[in-house]
Amino acid sequence: MYDALIIGGGAAGMSCALVLGSTQHKAFANNKRIGIIMHQKNSHLQTALFNNVLGLKPGTTGASILYSGKEQLATLYPHVEQIENEKVLELNKTNLGFDVRTNKNTYQSKLVVIAVGYTSLLRITGLENYMAPHPRAAVEKDRIWLKNTDHKVAPNLYVAGTLAGWRSQFAIASGSGAQVATDILTFWNNGNHTKIHDKLV
Repeated sequence: MYDALIIGGGAAGMSCALVLGSTQHKAFANNKRIGIIMHQKNSHLQTALFNNVLGLKPGTTGASILYSGKEQLATLYPHVEQIENEKVLELNKTNLGFDVRTNKNTYQSKLVVIAVGYTSLLRITGLENYMAPHPRAAVEKDRIWLKNTDHKVAPNLYVAGTLAGWRSQFAIASGSGAQVATDILTFWNNGNHTKIHDKLV
């Protein structure tokens, strides 16, 4: 049983995982089991080039971030389990949380974060009732979102990135994933507003 399972290894998903992973020394989070299903094939980062993102060297490619993000997560926070080469097919609510069925396995988690792209080709059974045309994308692009309030779709079900209704901009997607992570940390920390910063001594 995971305490948090993130679906999607793009900007929003990895940002969420990094922030959650960074709390391993906090009493309210040090026993939490965190996983991320690193589905990246359909990520818009595959073809992205960044010249206008604060902190990234101009010319940085999205493909390099997909690779380095996984490496950063594995190096700094190896307790965050990266699940590779699996595609999520179905999400079912249970009394304890959710069953997440992939093409290879079924996982259980108390809460789930959906952080895949906003294409209308999204096919995860169990999400149909939450889908609607994307509010911040051109109609002809046929994009979707999961209806939510402050990233929360339903109890213990979150959405991050473009699928949460945000525009397709790297910094926005990353921030959305980080926001969801701090909301989860606040929940784990008994409702006390929580954010995680590293500081120079």
